[in-house]
Amino acid sequence: MTDTVRDPVQIAVPVEGGDLAALHWPADSPGAPIAVLVHGITANAMAWARVAGALAGEFEVLAPDLRGRGASAGLPGPYGLDAHAADLAALLDRFGADADRGAEATVVVGHSMGAFVAALAAAGTARDRVHGLVLVDGGPALPQPPGADVDAMLAAVLGPALDRLSMTFPDLAAVREFWSRHPAVGPWVDVPSVAAYLARDVTGEPPALRSSCVPEAVRVDGGDVLLNERVLEALTDLPVPATLLWATRGTFDQTPGLYDEFRLAQLGLEPAGIATREVPDTNHYSILWASQGVEAISAAVREAAAGG
Repeated sequence: MTDTVRDPVQIAVPVEGGDLAALHWPADSPGAPIAVLVHGITANAMAWARVAGALAGEFEVLAPDLRGRGASAGLPGPYGLDAHAADLAALLDRFGADADRGAEATVVVGHSMGAFVAALAAAGTARDRVHGLVLVDGGPALPQPPGADVDAMLAAVLGPALDRLSMTFPDLAAVREFWSRHPAVGPWVDVPSVAAYLARDVTGEPPALRSSCVPEAVRVDGGDVLLNERVLEALTDLPVPATLLWATRGTFDQTPGLYDEFRLAQLGLEPAGIATREVPDTNHYSILWASQGVEAISAAVREAAAGG
């Protein structure tokens, strides 16, 4: 399995409290449409490398490290999805996204928690700057076990991805070994762009490497995703049509995943202008890396830009 991914440039965008780090894959010509790729709750911008590789050149591709993660780990709180939506609006301002771009549109793509951020930004802080919206295995309300608190729900959904925040590793080989045992991520750890994504998460010096994710940011953001009704209601007030691409398997490679046809039918997304498409033989993580996931996401981005 090989990558055809251009090397991005890291940029800094002034936001409340400091600079937001983002990866930038430039377009080949001026005036190209913009694709902004928003990662999940414990991820970082490099999670999008394979999708960026499919869009770069044709699009101006931007992928921020969200506040409290990756190279933006040093940005202070308050955390929460409103803060991420404001940071996303600042990123769009930096690249001149506005309501007058016409067919040269701005498409915001969010994965997992990033889909909730993308929807919130499109419905609010960046309403006049978003011309298309693609949600990847996130955005609509997630199933919740009765009586569970935020910490228990996050542990149930994230498992090892959450456990690693309290762990240290002697070297990158140990980081690889940890992820190789993950049922959904393990088969991908030696793909170069995925290995780069896992390495971007790591900070510190051997023998005490650790995740750059700020635990409090993860907890606050997770509470917003699971329990903040205003965040969940953003999908009912979108200014543009949206596409939800969903994986057939979940965060532990289990079936069903976060969504299935029955659950999506219950959520009633069609009246809100949200089309749903299954991406076969993918899990919550591999939908960003498998060829069928990359193709589905890049096709949805092109459709959204053309309709912008």
